[in-house]
Amino acid sequence: MGKSKQTRNHNSDKKKNISKMWKTKRRTKDLDEIHKDMEAANAQKLLHQAVNFDVTGNAQFYCLHCARYFIDQRNLQEHFKTKVHKRRLKQPSEAPYTQEEAERAAGMGSYTRPQKVTVRTQPTEENMSVQ
Repeated sequence: MGKSKQTRNHNSDKKKNISKMWKTKRRTKDLDEIHKDMEAANAQKLLHQAVNFDVTGNAQFYCLHCARYFIDQRNLQEHFKTKVHKRRLKQPSEAPYTQEEAERAAGMGSYTRPQKVTVRTQPTEENMSVQ
């Protein structure tokens, strides 16, 4: 499936570009945003959110690494076993780039390689009760 040949919809007063809408329809969080979410304080806020009826699963079942909400605990556990989740766990294995690192790479200092970050699947209430 290639690029959409249609560029405008039938309501010309809205003037929205359809191909741009399709590209951003399933946009997820970037890796640097996920690294911020994985910090201890932010992770606790995201994993223990207040009940929100506008979000899937009332915002009670959230995957930190994929930034997705799930309907119930069973679907969240099934998601942890999927290729999509495992691939997403491997992506943030390096620390996100900083401005200082960019300057060092450009020749304004000595370059050091980015540090590796170990990422594991988030703990759930079900896993905590077994241990």
